[in-house]
Amino acid sequence: MTDSTYPTRGLARLGIVVPVTNTNLEPDMAMLAPAGVSLHFTRAGGYDIDEIPDEKQMQAYSDSTPDALIEDLRLCYCDVVLYGCTSATLAQGPAFDARFRERIEALAGVPAVTAASALVEVLQGLGVRRFAFTSPYVATLNDLALAYLESFDMTCVARRDAPEPMSNDAVAAASPDEIIAIAKTLDIDTAEAIVISCTDYRATEAIPALEAALGKPVVTSNQATLLVGLKRLGIDLGDSPLGEHLATRVYLDRAV
Repeated sequence: MTDSTYPTRGLARLGIVVPVTNTNLEPDMAMLAPAGVSLHFTRAGGYDIDEIPDEKQMQAYSDSTPDALIEDLRLCYCDVVLYGCTSATLAQGPAFDARFRERIEALAGVPAVTAASALVEVLQGLGVRRFAFTSPYVATLNDLALAYLESFDMTCVARRDAPEPMSNDAVAAASPDEIIAIAKTLDIDTAEAIVISCTDYRATEAIPALEAALGKPVVTSNQATLLVGLKRLGIDLGDSPLGEHLATRVYLDRAV
């Protein structure tokens, strides 16, 4: 039996916290993870699944993340913990997000990456100062999301909120084609990149078509979270589709 017999494990273990209603983060990670990287999920509640996911719901979610979830990931000897809800810490601000990551790292004994901090890290790695933004969030939650991102010396020059409040199920059900259509309505003339936030949104599948159509890097929550997590561990992307994204190529080229 050789190392290549089981190419989906042995290189690194990623521990990932995913919201209980989220059905898109896991398949995105499976689609993008390089050979040899295994994925280990724990599902977390703490919000009302029947309510519109606004800033109060997302703040309650991050406030209620129990230590036992992180202990579950520690016990599978993961090499990094990825926190797979962007708005949960976007809604709380950068200081909260930094403390949140520090707490996870103290509990798990390994690096921690939140989806919110990953968006910032990738945008900074791209050298972005001006970005366009869209998400399925309600406007009040987007206000907080943009305040978070803009606190890192970046400016949103174009924005598209959800056309109407979307339930958790509706967010998850939105198709890549629908996301592409929304993103194409952004005025991107002065934007250096397009940000599409939310880990339960099928935006990652939309990246190739959008980058080809718009000619600019597209940064999504799931793509950025995985990319930063792998960078923490020094993992080569190999033939992962993640390496085909313009955002990834520019990010890695600038990091050399």
